[in-house]
Amino acid sequence: MALTRITIRQIEAVIAVADTASFKLASERLGMTAQAISQLVAEFENQIGFAMFHRTTRHVELSGAGKALLPFANTTLRRLQDLQLSARTIKNNLQTIVTVGAPLVLASLVLPTAIRDYRRQHPDVAIRIVDTAVGYLVDGITQGDFDLAVGPDRERHDAVQARTLFNSRWVLWCAREHPLATAGNLSWSDLEQHAVVAASRDYERNITSMAPWAPASASTVPPEIVDNITTALGIAASGEAVTLAPEYVVVLARKLGLISKRVQNPEYIRDVQLYSPASRVNSSTADQFAHFLQQWMAQWHQQGYA
Repeated sequence: MALTRITIRQIEAVIAVADTASFKLASERLGMTAQAISQLVAEFENQIGFAMFHRTTRHVELSGAGKALLPFANTTLRRLQDLQLSARTIKNNLQTIVTVGAPLVLASLVLPTAIRDYRRQHPDVAIRIVDTAVGYLVDGITQGDFDLAVGPDRERHDAVQARTLFNSRWVLWCAREHPLATAGNLSWSDLEQHAVVAASRDYERNITSMAPWAPASASTVPPEIVDNITTALGIAASGEAVTLAPEYVVVLARKLGLISKRVQNPEYIRDVQLYSPASRVNSSTADQFAHFLQQWMAQWHQQGYA
């Protein structure tokens, strides 16, 4: 495949058609004719060697192969947008871009608001959020991918400084119709006969360590491990299982109609930390934003994650 011949415009057209399920709506989004969009998609399909969409006179839907490739197209477009932002920043002589790594909930629903508040005071600062797995927070700092990282506590690393932003209980999240929703105070043994889904291996390790009484075959060992917390909460919202996660994910869980239940005897608390290089010198802008983020996160926590 002559991948070097794929153009940005082709990728934009494919994503727009996938998002809208319509060549007409995609053309309106991109300010082009439907015929031009169709041509761009056809050119893209010719380059990759298979059809991205099944088309009828009334309906457009992604093909099986198209569904598999679309995430890579989205990632490529985001990287190109990052490149454009970096070029614009350099051109305008802005201060160094601050790159912040964070897991999904913090990256999508918390940090954008913190950055908005920070930029009201510092409009010329560019801050880039990178949605990353919890397990990569520390490595992202040591490898220079992030200036800062925000997320649950990880194993200590000599090259990384960790400062606690706030503490968050591990709680059970379930649908309102789930049997555990009407239970009183829960203990870990109450979960033994209920399906539990874990978000990533990091969550699985925490769940199993929080139920040391459970044998390896116990039903509290998650029947499946999903890639991220949104999927775990979505399964919990269906009523098919419950999930355990830090209380701060309420910013997403409440949107899915989930309720939280404290699990005690014992109750587990997880630190949410701000990671930064211990040996590498960050820019003054990154240090300034780190100081702001410490204060902002503490207040956000005190206000009940509102």
